[in-house]
Amino acid sequence: MISTTTISRRQALQRTLLLPLVAGVSSAASAEPAATGRSATVLVAYFTRTGNTRLIATQIARALEATLFQIVPAAVYPEDYETQVAQAEDERQRGFEPPLQATVPDLSSYETVFLGFPIWGMTAPSVIRSFLSQHDLSGKTLVPFITHGGYRLGNSLAVVAEHAPGARPIDGFSKECDQERETLREVTQWLGSVEIGR
Repeated sequence: MISTTTISRRQALQRTLLLPLVAGVSSAASAEPAATGRSATVLVAYFTRTGNTRLIATQIARALEATLFQIVPAAVYPEDYETQVAQAEDERQRGFEPPLQATVPDLSSYETVFLGFPIWGMTAPSVIRSFLSQHDLSGKTLVPFITHGGYRLGNSLAVVAEHAPGARPIDGFSKECDQERETLREVTQWLGSVEIGR
């Protein structure tokens, strides 16, 4: 079962200890996609919007001396939160899988793939479906790590299983991080009470 905890972005940035999920897999390790690292067998692939998932991905890669690969859509998502949410929902409803800027070179050399992403609309973002459709993970150990804003994992694990049918999934890690929608709601309420030029 995926472990869950609650943490703010500030707390997450202050934490430097090894994440619990790596203990069970010691036998397994910018806007542009990046691939760096030393391990010949472990890949850490992640998609991030706010940086929370990147923080976890970087820690995993550092701890396991693994290759780090950022999943980036060819057309980046809008900066505006509400616009991005609307686009993500449209993609989900249409079953659209956005093209990627790059794919993982020499995927066959990896035995274990850590796959990180945030929950969007109670599921995995469409770009994760794209990544899994374009990368055959058959025979590889697949370890999810997921960030969410309080709505838990939704059907994201089912999406991963469906799009990576030949992979060997193992229990992963999830963490509740900052909830943008709640922050925006609170800011809007506060602005309603601010008297500027009145």
